[in-house]
Amino acid sequence: MKSSLLALTLLSLIGGTALAAKDPYKRTREVFQEAYELASTQPTDEKKDSEALRNYPLYPYLQAARIKRALGEATDELGPADRSAETFVSYHEREPVGRDVRGAWLTSLATRQQWQPFMQHYRDASASDSLRCQSFTARIALGQTEDLSLDIARQWLTPVSLPDCEQAFAWMRAQNAMTPELIEQRVRRALENNNPSFAKQIATGLPADRAAPLLRWAALLENPQKQIDALIGSPALEVEPKAQLAGWQRLARIDRDGAVSRYERFVRARKLTEETASPYALALALGLAWDRRSEEALDYFKRVQLKDFDDMAREWHARAALWTGDWKLVANIIAAMPDQQRSLARWRYWAARATEKNGDPKLARQLYESVLAEDNFYSIMAGARLDRPVSPHPEKLPPDQAQVERMEQLPPMVRARELLLSDMRNQANSEWSFGFEQLMDSARTQSIHLAARWGWYDQAIATATQQRVFNDYELLYPQPYDAEVLTAAKLTGLSPQLIYSVMRQESLYRRDAYSSAGARGLLQMLPETARRTARKWNKPRPSPDDLFNPVINVPLGAANLRGLVDRFGGQTMVALAGYNAGPNAAARWMPPESLDPDIWVENIPYNETRNYVQRILWHNVVFSWLKTGEPQKVDNWLARIAPLSDSAVLGLAEEGT
Repeated sequence: MKSSLLALTLLSLIGGTALAAKDPYKRTREVFQEAYELASTQPTDEKKDSEALRNYPLYPYLQAARIKRALGEATDELGPADRSAETFVSYHEREPVGRDVRGAWLTSLATRQQWQPFMQHYRDASASDSLRCQSFTARIALGQTEDLSLDIARQWLTPVSLPDCEQAFAWMRAQNAMTPELIEQRVRRALENNNPSFAKQIATGLPADRAAPLLRWAALLENPQKQIDALIGSPALEVEPKAQLAGWQRLARIDRDGAVSRYERFVRARKLTEETASPYALALALGLAWDRRSEEALDYFKRVQLKDFDDMAREWHARAALWTGDWKLVANIIAAMPDQQRSLARWRYWAARATEKNGDPKLARQLYESVLAEDNFYSIMAGARLDRPVSPHPEKLPPDQAQVERMEQLPPMVRARELLLSDMRNQANSEWSFGFEQLMDSARTQSIHLAARWGWYDQAIATATQQRVFNDYELLYPQPYDAEVLTAAKLTGLSPQLIYSVMRQESLYRRDAYSSAGARGLLQMLPETARRTARKWNKPRPSPDDLFNPVINVPLGAANLRGLVDRFGGQTMVALAGYNAGPNAAARWMPPESLDPDIWVENIPYNETRNYVQRILWHNVVFSWLKTGEPQKVDNWLARIAPLSDSAVLGLAEEGT
């Protein structure tokens, strides 16, 4: 009995030692997290910090939190908080945490109008617009005005509102340095950035005659239909050519039918020649192509001068020709592309399709073969056209374990990992970037292995992309949520590979991912969509924060995708487009009669959604190949896209209401 107890005790000690070796900071990290949360909200006594906490790599972040809280309560006079900030910044000058405290301290000094220390510690190279504006105020207060007008003028030309610069701008006016030329430049920049309301606000500083053409430009952006009609009705009315085109482009973007009905009258009224009418025809051609009104689009593309075709115009010209099935025109458009554009896999694939349709199968096969060598959506389509299974072309990035282990011990990388484990991701990203900048070129690719070793998959993939490492598929296509994915696959009948493909594209495996639109978690579920999906699938109603839990997010996301697949008649490509852009948008893009799937995907008008669908299909091939090790049959992706059924249209309409 005693020997058994002794053995258990030894095993426990050995296990505890192994655990400590694997994660030596675990207990101290927990103490840090508690102290950090407390320090952000109330005064805490640094003297009570344990020696372990003081030696913890993230202890400066605890100090920074205390300093920033104290600065928030600082009085007008300099005091202990300022002395602490100064000492901290001088010690951590180059580190992300030091830059963060410097920013908070400078903001506090500016609020208290402590301009001398502000300027002493201000660094323009790393300053935000707000701090740069405050630096102008400081220089005015301190009488340091040499070359100040030039510096303020540069900032003035920012085409958005800068409230913190108003005092500096007022000083410029008092010096008679705010010239009409400067004011006009800023108004024009605002208009070129499609910010007419701000442009009108700034234009009040101009004489009426100088403001008039700019205000007309703003009116053309704000109410293009009314203003275009005014230009048609008053042919002698003067308007700047750039403003006139901007207004027309705005009309063509928001009211295609309105632009079509006005085009001929507009051209006649404004006395446009074939050359000067060309940009107006292009704006309308692009809008019609985005709406898949391709016959009309092609008619307007014919009116566009060669000089006005840029890469985007050539692409949409080709897409309109694809939608109408005019394969000779497709071939001619691609042949006229610049070499760099024509050599892309996208246009080599479409050149192959056009060549095949135009009766040269031998050359088409050669072109398809050239695309097969690439790893992307177009190689899938080329394989399908050749009736040949597709395999990725892996390029292994061999790990240098010794180098990775040395890198792991670098202070910025140690801090980055601890911040990651402490759910302080923004700070972790900053430390990673700081550490990465210090690496030799030969070590930078190895940092991909380091991030992957930590399970920091989004950082591993982002770093790989930065280093142009794309084809180490075992490294860059991890599968860390097998239990949740398999549960979701069993629930929905979707393949685990498709679910993982959507996860990789949506969140890069970040369970805490949060989009600007409010989508959350691994499969980026909007709270309302998640609640609606849970109700349909008899799942508990999730709270918004529940969506950060993979156990809840992954099945609900997969169920939502399953619902879209069913709604769109089993057409996975369309369902994926609906997952990204919304089902109503995908429904608007449906063809009036069945259409080749590659043509349908190519004509998705949102660049983001088109790329999204294409990348997920490639991800699906990769994950399936990783599972089987075998080339993947892809001919199933050639099923034609069929129009929506009446019941599907009705279902979308009911959901919209």
